[in-house]
Amino acid sequence: MPSTSTQAADRPAAHFDQLLAADDFKAAFRNHPAGVSIVTADPGDGPVGLTATSVFSVSANPPLLVFSLSGHSSSAPALKRAETVVVHLLGADQLELAKTFSTSGIDRFADAGSWTRLVTGEPVLPSANAWLRGKIVNQMEAGDSTVVAVQVLQAKVPDDQARAAGQSRPLVYHNRTWHHLGDHSALS
Repeated sequence: MPSTSTQAADRPAAHFDQLLAADDFKAAFRNHPAGVSIVTADPGDGPVGLTATSVFSVSANPPLLVFSLSGHSSSAPALKRAETVVVHLLGADQLELAKTFSTSGIDRFADAGSWTRLVTGEPVLPSANAWLRGKIVNQMEAGDSTVVAVQVLQAKVPDDQARAAGQSRPLVYHNRTWHHLGDHSALS
């Protein structure tokens, strides 16, 4: 009986080189839940921001995170010019912020009561469950997106009292619908 590698070598190479259709790729990931974040920055010509479900931690030492920017996002050019960003990890209580920052063609910073600036100048959303300020250390073009690596310099995380009160229930996006995690969703 031939080995598996021999069987694979006997298959036509074109079979392995075909790209998956974009709609099929999106459908596969639509069923994969993701945490919801907002990324903000000010590259010098005003604040910009967007809702992202692509944020994840890469390293604890040094603290690094990455996110991707769609080339179709109106905020992408400004975020790519920024030296620093603030990544806001959202809870269920910040659903309206997530919707605002995912809406095209509006002034996402029109509600002056929902944001302020850090002493370092970046726009920050104080109501977020947690936020992480960092400097952009690398950018890589990937298809029609840009993967951005950020070294985290500062963070605001929920205190023990907020966590105990359930105020830090994470906001999750799954199958084109907003959800939250809590005791009701825990598996034993």
